[in-house]
Amino acid sequence: MAYTTQADSDLSYLVTLKTIQETLKRDAPLEESLNRLLKTLAQDMEYVRAFMVIMDPKTENLKLSLTYSPAQADDVTYSPGRGIIGRVFDSGQSITVPRMSDDKEFLNKAFGRSEDELRKLGFICVPVINHRAEDEEVIGALSVDVPLIPAEDLDAHRQFLEVVAGIIAGHVAQLQEEMAAQSHMLNQGMMAGGADSAPPKDFVAASKAMRLVLRQSRQVAPSRATALLRGESGTGKELLAEAIHSSSPRADKPLIKLNCAALPSELIESELFGHQKGAFTGAFQTKRGLFEVADQGTLFLDEIGELSMDAQAKVLRAIQEKEIQRVGSEQTITVDVRLICATHQPLEELLEKGRFREDLYYRINVFPIFIPPLKERREDILPLAEHFLSDFCGEYGKEVKRISTPAIELLVMYHWPGNVRELKNCIERAVLLCEESVIRTYHLPPTLQSAESSATGINLSFGEAVAKFEQELLVDSLKKTGGNMLQSARDLRVSYRIVNYKVKKYNIDVKKFSPSKKKSKKKLEN
Repeated sequence: MAYTTQADSDLSYLVTLKTIQETLKRDAPLEESLNRLLKTLAQDMEYVRAFMVIMDPKTENLKLSLTYSPAQADDVTYSPGRGIIGRVFDSGQSITVPRMSDDKEFLNKAFGRSEDELRKLGFICVPVINHRAEDEEVIGALSVDVPLIPAEDLDAHRQFLEVVAGIIAGHVAQLQEEMAAQSHMLNQGMMAGGADSAPPKDFVAASKAMRLVLRQSRQVAPSRATALLRGESGTGKELLAEAIHSSSPRADKPLIKLNCAALPSELIESELFGHQKGAFTGAFQTKRGLFEVADQGTLFLDEIGELSMDAQAKVLRAIQEKEIQRVGSEQTITVDVRLICATHQPLEELLEKGRFREDLYYRINVFPIFIPPLKERREDILPLAEHFLSDFCGEYGKEVKRISTPAIELLVMYHWPGNVRELKNCIERAVLLCEESVIRTYHLPPTLQSAESSATGINLSFGEAVAKFEQELLVDSLKKTGGNMLQSARDLRVSYRIVNYKVKKYNIDVKKFSPSKKKSKKKLEN
């Protein structure tokens, strides 16, 4: 493999450092960003592989945590002081190995490198030091496999990697804390695996806030801990409860739902715990309660703040003793139910007013998850709208292709007091009204079109608002022209140079609008 010399690498170092900084600035999960960073590092600098070990605070061993390698890595740990990586961690000093096969301390634990690789590759390992700690501590090590190169070039790459390690140290420290928290949750029966995998069906999570909500739901899902979902009406608490249940060991068992605000207080107990025949007027036959129906599965109690004090006492007993009694019966029935609760009310205020039991509050507040209102996560508005557009087009047999830029502006700037539920109803109405291929502003409800509603709930500066409108206008034109920037320039009555400049400024992928791209996508779908 041809390799870049030290003299020729100066620009490469700077370009790679700039790319690394941009990668870390992106609004993406921490582990994903660091993995992308390792890939950039290996590809830009022509390293064979790049990987990182991070110290587990509990075991004080080094765990192989992040890798970019052509060969699959084994799940291994390193002991401080042993091997090259262990020595780097123990001493806090970098080590370079010109040829792996010449160093007896090179352990070759993770990647099963062949004898040929060991003869043809060198190795660089640098410490990752957390300078923010009271006593500067080594929290991990960054390592790369390199082709055989002159000693002065190897030393230059070592210095470069030390700079990289310094840049990422704070992020690695944060990841270490997350790993420790997940380990703690695992010990508590709350396995946190798959926290950054794709969202469940029908659950749109483009914003950082909603990705955090999904991460928390996946952390609590494998346990039997009670989850308390909090947020305004219409934010998607029921959908999140379904996601938690479907990711739990009880996924093949029933998920039973009850809106505690939908029934009068005198009927709630009968609905939850069942009743015996003749227990009260109208009880013509014995009925099983929802706790019995949900046995071995999950019971979702929406608006739990609406429960009467008597019903709260019985729910508390069901949680603590795993026993219930039907109304009008003295016989106890054992039930095994995982409880998920939801409320839009401030339960703490209900506690102070004596309208909610303190002991029940602490029993259900084991793992609270707060879902922010839609107006606080505007990045989700357009993806949600497009998701609902696709669903309703399929349901009603419509051929609506997209939402116009002015309509998008109204959607994004509206304050959405009804949250996701209101947005869904809005798009359904628009699809039903639309007789063309594009949803226009006049297909949207009048509330969105009023000047008062459009100006509410957003705090963009003049420059940001202009840039946003400019970007969406450009995208709308490129969609119409199939990615033809020259035609878009004509349509927008500006020069090609300006369109080209704006495309680069806003990082717009013109290729995705081309007809050939769309045809290839359809072929893949078919």
